[in-house]
Amino acid sequence: MFNKADIEKYFSAEKSFSGIFMIVAAAAIVLAIVLFFAGKSNAYKGAAVVIVVLSIIQLAASYTVYKRSDADRKRLTYAYDMNPPLLKNTELPRMEKVEKTFTILLIGEVVLLLAGAGLFLYFKENEQLAFWKGFGLALAIEAVLMLGADLYARGNATAYIKGLREFVNKT
Repeated sequence: MFNKADIEKYFSAEKSFSGIFMIVAAAAIVLAIVLFFAGKSNAYKGAAVVIVVLSIIQLAASYTVYKRSDADRKRLTYAYDMNPPLLKNTELPRMEKVEKTFTILLIGEVVLLLAGAGLFLYFKENEQLAFWKGFGLALAIEAVLMLGADLYARGNATAYIKGLREFVNKT
């Protein structure tokens, strides 16, 4: 049965995971800068461009989630006892949108993975266009990392949504 501990667990995991992802994204930005300036081939520069752009996006998204997790956790654990309609009318619809967003993200990440792998394979033997080989390889790797992270987060969200639906149907 869904309870306040489930709300606490979901938002604590969300905050922890986004904190880890912020650290990983920041480290990746440093790596990209090193690759760009110290790389001996244009492949490193191509990889660096992808890594820095996607890592900045990941850092911003993770920070947003990290920053709001505690407030959401407090607001919703309070609502569990004091304002259950908030869970039904606000939180469940919000999470259903999140669920749809995950589907779109996962499709986009698969497209990026295929595009990155395609670029890498197409340009892997052409050293004059090594930039695109590095770009493709980094894009494929980043897509796999994002896909894994979003699959994990989606699993947590799905369990939380299931609990919310169970709670809403009983109130």
